[in-house]
Amino acid sequence: MENTPPGDDVDNLAFLSKQHAEEFEHMSWTQLLAQLGVSKDRKVYIQLFRHFAPRVKAYIRRLGVLESVADELTQETMLSVWRKAHMFNPEKAAASTWIFTLARNQSIDWMRKQKYPEYSYEEVFHDAEESATEGTPDIDQGLVTDRVMTAINTLPENQAQVLYMSFFEGRSHAEISSRLDIPLGSVKSRIRLACEKLKQHWRGEA
Repeated sequence: MENTPPGDDVDNLAFLSKQHAEEFEHMSWTQLLAQLGVSKDRKVYIQLFRHFAPRVKAYIRRLGVLESVADELTQETMLSVWRKAHMFNPEKAAASTWIFTLARNQSIDWMRKQKYPEYSYEEVFHDAEESATEGTPDIDQGLVTDRVMTAINTLPENQAQVLYMSFFEGRSHAEISSRLDIPLGSVKSRIRLACEKLKQHWRGEA
């Protein structure tokens, strides 16, 4: 049972969110997540789920993931919150930072499965995140995505176009090749060059 969070019954138990609101109102989200790791309290999980699930989904959607896929990745992220809460260290990160990192990793895993693993989108996100959050560890993850988009706009048009279609629209390399009527090798080459320039961009900012 410890690995089984409230699933379809979250909506049925939603009234608990209001019923027990006063019980948790003196606690921060970071404290609640830490408590979940110790107690596996379903009431605590429901509080965290109702607060973070819509925010996680909005973050994943900003990455360009389709609505149906975003729903699935959100559920997987919140399932990870339940299963991995005992690994959360409130001295190292805020609840929001930790949960959005889970969401980012879920999204990157999905992107890798849909595309080609030789291009490390994780590196792009990691470098962008370090640049955006320097000195401000609890910054909204949406800002990281905005910074990636801003950096993409500094690339040559042909590289920016294919990277945007791949990274934000979730299109496969073969689909990009077909839509732009260019060889598949050109798509791969442009994305590789674009990723390298983005990494140089973040190193320059740092």
